Amino acid sequence: MAQVLYTVNIIEVYKVAPPHGSAREISLPLTFFDLLWLKLPPVQYLYFFKIPTPTPDLKTSFFLSVLPRLKHSLSLTLHNFLPLAGNIIWPQSSHKPLVKYIEGDVVSLTVGVSEADFNYLSGNNLCQAVECHPLIPKLAVSRDRAAVFAVQVTLFPNCGFCIGIATHHALLDGRSFNSFIKAWSHVCKLDEQVSSLPLELKPFYDRSVMKYPSHLDEFYSKIYSDEPNNRSFMPWELQVPPNSFRGVFELTGANIEKLRQLVEQEQPIHMSSFSIACAYTWVCLVKAEEISEKKVILIFARDCRFRLEPPIPTTYIGNCLRATVAIAETKEIMGKEGFVVAVKAISEAIKAGLENGAINGAENEILSLVALQSEGKLYNIAGSNRFEFHKTDFGWGKPIKVDMASIDRTDGGIVVLDSRNGDGGVQIGIVSKKHHLEVFSSLFANGIQCV
Repeated sequence: MAQVLYTVNIIEVYKVAPPHGSAREISLPLTFFDLLWLKLPPVQYLYFFKIPTPTPDLKTSFFLSVLPRLKHSLSLTLHNFLPLAGNIIWPQSSHKPLVKYIEGDVVSLTVGVSEADFNYLSGNNLCQAVECHPLIPKLAVSRDRAAVFAVQVTLFPNCGFCIGIATHHALLDGRSFNSFIKAWSHVCKLDEQVSSLPLELKPFYDRSVMKYPSHLDEFYSKIYSDEPNNRSFMPWELQVPPNSFRGVFELTGANIEKLRQLVEQEQPIHMSSFSIACAYTWVCLVKAEEISEKKVILIFARDCRFRLEPPIPTTYIGNCLRATVAIAETKEIMGKEGFVVAVKAISEAIKAGLENGAINGAENEILSLVALQSEGKLYNIAGSNRFEFHKTDFGWGKPIKVDMASIDRTDGGIVVLDSRNGDGGVQIGIVSKKHHLEVFSSLFANGIQCV
C-alpha cells in the first residue's frame, strides 16, 4: 500500500447544526434514481484556496476569522438544505430508504493543520493517488444509517487552506452538490442571512414531480440485497488499485476550438466542450495504456431533469442521472482517425440516450453496466465542466484547484471539470499507473500541438 508522506493534525471536530428556527423534522423519500447509488462509497471533493498575501499571523487570523465565518455560513445555509444534516435510514414500515432530518442532527466539520507542501498538493504534477486522502473527512456510515454530508477544513500555514467534502451519492448528484456549494459560498462571501438566497440557489425537494412507474423503487431497493431483508447501508469496499497515481491536465478554450474544427472537417456533428474533452482524453489514454481488449467503453452520466415528462427544476436536490455508454473498436481509437472515431461514438451514445428518454430501460441499467465489464476496457467519466466548480468563491477568491478524489477507487476513473483559467477550457483528472500517465502526458501535449 502506498504511504502518505505527510500528516494532518486534527484540531477539532465541530458539530454544525442548522440555525434556530429551522424545521424540526423533514423526510425525503429516495427515488429509483437515488437508489442506484445506495451502496457506493462517498463522493469526495477537494477545493484548494491560496491566501493572496500570507502573513506571519495567518494561522491566528484563520482561526479567528476564516473558520468562524465558514462555520456560521454553513449553519445558515443548512436552513434551506436540512436533508444534508440528516441521515439515510430505512424504517421497517417502508419498502424503500429515505433521508430524514430531525432537530439535533448536524454536519460534521473537521478542522486540521498540516505542514505539507500546499503548492505540490494543489498543483497539476503527478502524485500518488492516496496523497490527498488525509484532506478528506470521514462520512459516518453504519448498517442502519448513513450520514449525507461531511466537511474538513485543513490549514496550510503561510499558504492557504483546503476544503475537503464527502457526500453520499444517494442524495446528491453533481448538480445537487454544486447547488449547495454555490449557496454556501454565496452566504459566506456576502455574509447574508438565509432569506437572501436568490431564486436560482433555492433548493427544490418535491418528489411528487418525478413521474415514473412505482415498481422501479421496489426493484432498485431489492437489487443490492445480499440476503432477504438486508437493509444495510455499508458501502461496497472499493480499494485504490496499487501503485495508482493521479494526474491533472488542461485543455484551453483555444485547444477545444482547434479540436472542434478538426472534427468538423470530417463529421458535421454537434460537439460540446465536454464531448470534445472526453473524446480526446479517451484516445490518448487508450494509446498510453496500450489496451489489448478489442473494444473500449466510455461511460458517463446524462442529466435527466430536462428529459422527464414534465421536466423538473434545475434546483431539484436528488439524483436524476442515467448512464450513457459509448463503445468503439480499440484498433480504430488507436488509429490515425481515432479522435474522430471517439467523437462520433460519444455523439451517437448521447443521441441514443436522448431518444430513449429518462425512464425507458431503467430496470436493466445495472445489469447492462455489469455486463459491459466482459465486453472491453471500461473508462468512467465523473463530473462536468458545466458546473463551473472553479468559480466558487467563499470570500477569499476562487479556488486554485478543484478535484474529485473519489475517482481513485475506480479502474479507468476520469473526472472532467471546468478549467481554473476561466477561458472556457476543461480540466481533466485521471488515475492510472505512473508510467501510463507519463506517456499520456506526452501524447496529450503533442497531439494538441499537431492540430
